[in-house]
Amino acid sequence: MTDQLQKFMFEAAPVRGKVVTLEKTWQEILVRRAYPAPVRTLLGEMMAAAALLSANIKFDGTLVMQILGDGPVKMLVVQCRSDLSMRATAKLGSECDTLSDTASLTELVNATGRGRCVITLDPHEKLPGQQPYQGIVPLSNAHDGPLDSVAQVLEHYMRHSEQLDTRLWLAADERRAVGMLLQKLPGDGGIVPRAVQTDADTWDRVCHLGSTLKADEMLTADPDTLMRRLFWQENVSRFDPAPTRFACTCSREKVGGMLQMLGRDEIDSILIEQGHVEVHCEFCNQRYEFDAVDATQLFHGNERSLNVAAAPSQQRH
Repeated sequence: MTDQLQKFMFEAAPVRGKVVTLEKTWQEILVRRAYPAPVRTLLGEMMAAAALLSANIKFDGTLVMQILGDGPVKMLVVQCRSDLSMRATAKLGSECDTLSDTASLTELVNATGRGRCVITLDPHEKLPGQQPYQGIVPLSNAHDGPLDSVAQVLEHYMRHSEQLDTRLWLAADERRAVGMLLQKLPGDGGIVPRAVQTDADTWDRVCHLGSTLKADEMLTADPDTLMRRLFWQENVSRFDPAPTRFACTCSREKVGGMLQMLGRDEIDSILIEQGHVEVHCEFCNQRYEFDAVDATQLFHGNERSLNVAAAPSQQRH
């Protein structure tokens, strides 16, 4: 099955939708890290959701979705660029070793009620002084009650931050991460011709149809089959699907820049203690190793280090 995101539009009303299927993209994440089952499910749902939201906006940059808390899972991060290249990681506490396979979002990150979801839109080319846009959603809400799924959290975010009625259905297992988004556009959405009488019940009807979806069905059926089962009585316009892929943006040059920001004294102290500086990419698990010669080149070009003996440099994967 091809990894892809499919956009579609209902012709009778200003309602748009998207379906995403991540298989190879998702496997590229899992092959690098072994996550407990409930963490894997949560991260996979975030992957599907990030792709859906990123494709939902006209934006040249990176959408970053983070869920943070003080439970067994400390942080989950998914990054999706506007070309639908993606990467993801999770930071776990020791308590994750005893998690139930059915642990909920609340149990994982919001046991004390202080969990939050952060959505950041970071443009690739920023204007002078421009800062990334950021929205924050508490995982506990006094008005809407507990938000105990990624779908509920993001529906709340879209309704209150973007003023758009949005429904999400997400699922993930050890093979695939999938999702569907439906969204009601304001007015006629610039889609339905004014001469055409719109169907005012379309939104409620298609949301009801979407609510019949089960996780097992989403994880086993291909997107075409799902669309036919759900919306066979609707007039739906479909657009060319867009491919998704895993891609990590780390590099030895970027890691070197980070080490330069730490300063020469800090790097020298690590070299004296350990003989080398080692940095792991949290997303792709690649390891970058810098020895004394590498450090000298970072800070002083080809000048030799006088304080630490040099050792052969290497980069390991």
